[in-house]
Amino acid sequence: MSAEPTQIAHNPTFIDTEVLVFAHNKVASENRTIARKLLEELWHERAGVLSAQVLQEFYFVATRRLDPPLDAVLVRKLLAAYGAWPVVPTDAVLLAGASELEERHSVPFRDALVLEAARRLGATRILTGGFPVGRGRSIAGIDIEDPFLPASQQVAAESAL
Repeated sequence: MSAEPTQIAHNPTFIDTEVLVFAHNKVASENRTIARKLLEELWHERAGVLSAQVLQEFYFVATRRLDPPLDAVLVRKLLAAYGAWPVVPTDAVLLAGASELEERHSVPFRDALVLEAARRLGATRILTGGFPVGRGRSIAGIDIEDPFLPASQQVAAESAL
């Protein structure tokens, strides 16, 4: 992963916190393998986008919740690297837009913030393991995908909607 100038791809993909956490967890798992492969593809395609909210959540989880936790110096380096991607700041306009999405689509405010940030960057999909309400749905023209669900469960989640 190397920092390159910010550039938004034709079909950007918004990365949610869980993908970063799984990718950088020291504990080997199938989810870590999946997350690393996805991030590698997005770096190669220059198609990854995210928000300041996601980076903040990643720092907190990586340094305080993972077992073993990641070193803060390493996580700061990761934040700088991901900062090369287009990053939406948290501002009053984002909060207002998220509030409208929360109301219109009955999603938790945290998820609405992710949706609004993705929408702002023109993302066509969100990769997340943490949208309990939105998994397998399309909201505000953005496909919400859980790359950690087996394909059979993803199809079942989509058809249940």
